[in-house]
Amino acid sequence: MIIFFVVGILLGVVAVFFALQNVSVITVSFFSWQITGSLALILSAAIFSGILITTLLLLPESITSYFRYRSLKKSYIKLQEELRKQKELTTFAAIKPATPEDIAVIEKGEYNAATIQKI
Repeated sequence: MIIFFVVGILLGVVAVFFALQNVSVITVSFFSWQITGSLALILSAAIFSGILITTLLLLPESITSYFRYRSLKKSYIKLQEELRKQKELTTFAAIKPATPEDIAVIEKGEYNAATIQKI
């Protein structure tokens, strides 16, 4: 976290030096609009508007990726639980054939090493 703080301070210092060195007044024309202001202010506004536009263009894909990630994470957890059940059934079947009651215990997740000792 401290590294981000230091980088932020350094960027702030660079921005101040940039603004102090580019104080000349310029006029920017775009179609019928004309904006007059300091060079540093106009360049900063152009950079920030570019960042904003880029962020807005990337936002839909980021949201889609987030929901896809959540869906895959839920599927992963479900598959892990199924794998755990299958491993328990396999271990149990190696000791004795499983009865429907034993399978029900394993399905509920109540199967453990103590259960195996009772067999």
